[in-house]
Amino acid sequence: MQKNKLGLLAFALGLSWSAPLYAETLLKVGWCAPVISPAATAFAVAQKFGWYGEGVRIQLVPLPGSTDCVKEVATGDLPYSLPSIEPLAIIQPQGVRAKNFYLAYHQNIYGIAVPADSPIKDYVDLKGKLIGVTTMGSGGVIVARALVANAGLNPNTDVRIVAVGEAGQAAAMVRNKQVDALSQFDAAYGLIENAGIKLRFLDKSAIIHFPSNGLIALDKTLVERRAEAVALGRATAMGTLFTMTNPEAAVRILFEVFPQTKPTGVDDAGALKLGLAPLYALMHVFDPHGSTGVTKWGESSFADYDAYIDFLMKWGVVKQKVPASEIVTNDLIDDINKFDAAAVVEKAKTWKQ
Repeated sequence: MQKNKLGLLAFALGLSWSAPLYAETLLKVGWCAPVISPAATAFAVAQKFGWYGEGVRIQLVPLPGSTDCVKEVATGDLPYSLPSIEPLAIIQPQGVRAKNFYLAYHQNIYGIAVPADSPIKDYVDLKGKLIGVTTMGSGGVIVARALVANAGLNPNTDVRIVAVGEAGQAAAMVRNKQVDALSQFDAAYGLIENAGIKLRFLDKSAIIHFPSNGLIALDKTLVERRAEAVALGRATAMGTLFTMTNPEAAVRILFEVFPQTKPTGVDDAGALKLGLAPLYALMHVFDPHGSTGVTKWGESSFADYDAYIDFLMKWGVVKQKVPASEIVTNDLIDDINKFDAAAVVEKAKTWKQ
């Protein structure tokens, strides 16, 4: 009996000695697409190097699209998400008090593409055609409607918008001529081209300079959990800078942190090539200097937002004028930018797997 008691005591002590010194903190962020893609390298890099803080682990929560990302934050089911701005502008008049506090993509990532050999040359040629989006909750739905209306077509009657998914599923729909065009985002187009579909993009000069996805949170979250929101923005900025400096390293780290993103059926070199394609398609929107009067990581141009809302209102996508100050804030930006950018660049240049 005494021997058994000693054994149980030793077992209990062993458990206590192996327990972690601190509890892990899970930081949930809505990922506004059904599948985590190479667009998530900034989050993976930040996780790899512990830039969120000691004991903090990022969890990207895949959602159907930007509309769902905004709804999850609005209801309090998620503290943060990374949607495009259009759904936030649409829902704000309903009493939702949330703001984009870190602009991740300084140019619009959406646009309409067609197969390279398609007879469709301009938006007017889309009359009577089917346009494929990732999901009906995607920002691609809103942007497609605006671009079609901008060309003089009626988005309610002249085109039909249908969900086709991402990557291989969307590529198959295009290959089988089940849709005539796509309204998706830059990284998604990279994945579709990886699947063997060569695309041609319709002119997106009408929207390219408008802002796109960024981190959003409820106003009260930005007050009550300000330090956490700053840490999230700062880590994202550092991860983005690392990615821009050394994209190959960022993709390798992505495969390590989020192994489900690594392509299967190919060797490591092939997986790296497939991972880089969608990242390169998106990387041009990372630089904050692309916006009007903006120089800091995550900073928003209120003038660009106001112009975009005016554009969306003009074509009936947004029904009510929403001032940029109601959906965007730069209040956290100075604190977010308090990091050693040169050290991040050096880390990226010298990193070895």
